[in-house]
Amino acid sequence: MLTEHSLTIRVRYCETDAMGCLHHSQFFNYFEQGRTELLREQGGCYRDIEAAGLFLVVVRLQCSYHAPARYDDVLTLVTRVDNVSAVKIEHSYRLLRGEQLLASASSTLACVDRAGKVSRLPDSIAGG
Repeated sequence: MLTEHSLTIRVRYCETDAMGCLHHSQFFNYFEQGRTELLREQGGCYRDIEAAGLFLVVVRLQCSYHAPARYDDVLTLVTRVDNVSAVKIEHSYRLLRGEQLLASASSTLACVDRAGKVSRLPDSIAGG
């Protein structure tokens, strides 16, 4: 199963703050894009997971900022699956401009049903 994916992202003007830097909140949107595209490359589809009544909820998200990104920068987001258990999946992220590390992060997502009860990950994610 594919465990790492790279995504090219260009910083849009609307994502920057008054100082012309990528706003800190936008990094988390990029990480979500990375997770979604990694799942897609693995042959999965989050829409199908939701249609089956399962949801992946963020239970932990940590980010360290190393350097700013600016409007029109072309960035590379590397998203990696670090660990998968029966009910959760852990990812790590590296956001780069060329070889320069701008941010590093990690997240834990848990699988829940429509009622919010913890459920087993679907086979498409758990590797079953």
